[in-house]
Order: sequence, then structure tokens, then C-alpha cells
Amino acid sequence: MGRSKVVFLLHNAYAIGGTVRTTLNLASALAERHDVEIVSMRRHRDEPRFTIDPRITVVPLVDERDGSEDLAHPDYALPATDFPTSDRRYGQYTRLTDLRARDYLTHSTADVVIGTRPGINVYVSLFAPRRALRIAQEHLRHDAHTKRLRGVLARHYRRLDAVVTTTEADAEVYRQRMTLPGVRVAAVPNIVPAPEGITRDETTKVVAAAGRLVPGKRFDLLIEAFSAVASKEPDWQLRIYGGGPQRDHLQDLVDGLGLSGHIRLMGPRTPMEAEFAKAALVVSASDAESFGMTLVEAMRCGVPVISTDCPLGPAEIITEGVDGRLVPVGDARSLAEAMLDLITDEPLRRAMGEAALASSHRYDAEPIVDRYESLFAELASTRGRRAWARGRARAAGWARRRARKLRTLPGRSRATGPLQGLP
Repeated sequence: MGRSKVVFLLHNAYAIGGTVRTTLNLASALAERHDVEIVSMRRHRDEPRFTIDPRITVVPLVDERDGSEDLAHPDYALPATDFPTSDRRYGQYTRLTDLRARDYLTHSTADVVIGTRPGINVYVSLFAPRRALRIAQEHLRHDAHTKRLRGVLARHYRRLDAVVTTTEADAEVYRQRMTLPGVRVAAVPNIVPAPEGITRDETTKVVAAAGRLVPGKRFDLLIEAFSAVASKEPDWQLRIYGGGPQRDHLQDLVDGLGLSGHIRLMGPRTPMEAEFAKAALVVSASDAESFGMTLVEAMRCGVPVISTDCPLGPAEIITEGVDGRLVPVGDARSLAEAMLDLITDEPLRRAMGEAALASSHRYDAEPIVDRYESLFAELASTRGRRAWARGRARAAGWARRRARKLRTLPGRSRATGPLQGLP
């Protein structure tokens, strides 16, 4: 494909979040070669939280700022009917959002339309022009969706050209568990730009971790593991960055273990790279990760990383024993031992940090853009073949449903099979 118009649909381009940041990174990289537009379902403030490349056009659909006429629109008071109720953001969508999304997409001149969350991907399947390539990005794992939402997505994703996950492991889950004839399921990791103006502190005795303070991130396990580290290496500290509902619980855990002099809850920071550059190690104790953005951000700073070998991202980011360590999920002892191994072996720590920096170039903009452009070209060249596969699957499905219906009609003889009274 030559120069094309690429449109991204975001929940809220004016907010802070991992999906917003990664979408803006990809949109900016694509803007080098294409015309790029970002459509924000919502707008709640005058200016975006993140800086947006001036080459990108931003189109907000529903203005929720104080005094906006949209707030008084009759459809703003009605619940959404096109956006799926099983998407956890459903309460933030209204009938006005449905209608604005439909109007925008049905009149769009885009060559490629990319949704960035499940409910928005449903909008793409319903309303995006058929001449455009219609792509669903999945920033969460397949298994992170409820069974009800997965059922909705299975019906709608069949109408799309592609589903793109951030890891190959998650792509394989979609291939195995969601029947999508004629739909390309591909894995393309996020772009993680190299930090600017970062100077590594080579003498630091800090272990860092970052993320939402929620149960699945297992900061409680990390705190337990670091208690063993602190008893053997009392000069080292753990800094945990992020906010969330578990903050008070985690602070109570730190205080209860007598570790307030060794572990600090630092609150949120943006960007994180400046803090990672002050650390000797970055650690993740998560039960599950869709990708593992903090790991790559740390590697970008030349910092070795330790992570639980959880589904799905870390094993595709870390090469065990080369640029970091992978330890079993939920195993505080193994986590502590991995931290101590690197804390007590400075040459190993430095070598892993150098390897991490080299490995992080996989997430440069250019190779990721190349992969997306190759995907666009492949989807455009295989339209006919994929449409045929989709049609064949529909025909087979119709035949199966027809056969089941015939088997359940009254008067059918179990012995002979044909319906009584039919020739």
C-alpha cells in the first residue's frame, strides 16, 4: 500500500493510560508515511494529557467538558445500544456516542480503521466502510475478557479483516478459542520509544517496580520477597511506583513487616524512564500481563529486569539469563533469590543491563511500522480469498443449523431417518 489514511478509534485521547500512550506512539510513527487521524469517543478536558504529534488530526465525538451542548443532548441521557453492555466501559457510553460513532464511520474516507478496545471494535465491525481495512487491536489478554464479552466479540470480529494482539502467545489463544474464518490474527508488539535525556546511575542500590496497585500485580508478593533481600542486603531499597486501590493495604504490609526504611510507595510518575534510570533492577511480580510495558521501558534504560514467567508477555520480552530473569509465578523465594543474584554480582548486573538495552531495539518505531504496513498490504491482497473463506464458513454453518433443525422436527423416524410423509 502507498500513502493511506489510517484512523484510530480511542476511548479517550485526552486521558492518561497505557492504550492511549501506545496508540499515540504508533500513530506518530505511521504519520511519517501516512495521513493519520485519531477519533476520541470522549473529550473531558481542553488539552490532551499526552503530547500529540502535530501531524495527527484529533476528532472528538462527544464533548463532556463543563458547559458543553452535548451534555444537554437528549441522546446523551440514553444508554448505548450498539456499544456492548459486557464491555466494562459501558457506563461511559451513551446513545449519543453510538450515533456519533456511526455517523463518523459511515462517512469516513479511511483506508484503514483500527479500534483499540473491545466495545470500540464492535463499532468498527458494525459501521466502518467495507472498502476500508477493518482491524481490532486487543490490548488486553483474551482470557482477561469475561465469557459474555468473548461471545459478543466472536460474533462481531468475524466481520473484520484482522485482530492484532501484542504477543504471539495471545494471538495463538485467539486462533484456538475464537473461530474467525477469513480474519487474520496477528501479533505486533507495542512501540516503546527510546527515552531522551536519561542518565543511568551506576552506583544506585535501588530496586524499582511500577504499575497499578491492584491485586493482579502482586506487589504484596514483591514486598514479601524483598523482606528476604533487605535482611541480607540492608543498604538496598525497593521503590514501588503507581497508584490504585491497594495502596493502604500495601503500606500496612510494609509497616507490619518493619520495612518502612527499606520499601517506599512512591505514587504515580510519568514518564517512568527517569525513575527506572535511578534503579539497578526493575522487577515485576504479576500473575498475568497482556504485554509488559514497564519491562521494556526499563530495558530501554539499560536496566536488567526480573519478572514472573506469567502469561503472556514477559517470556516474549525477556531472554532468560541474558537480559533478565524469569521466575515462577507466585514464588516469593525464587523472586528474592533472583534479586539477590543480581544485587551481589555487579559484573552480571552490568552485562545484563547492556544486553537489555541492545534487546530493546526490537521495540523501535521502524520495525513495528514495517510490520503494520506488511499487514495492511497482506490484508489488501487477500481480500477475495478471505471473503471466500468467510462465505464458505457461513454456508457450512447454515447447513449444520439446517441439519439440526431437520433432526428435531416431529415425525422423524429414528430407524429410517427420513421424515414421515416425505418421498
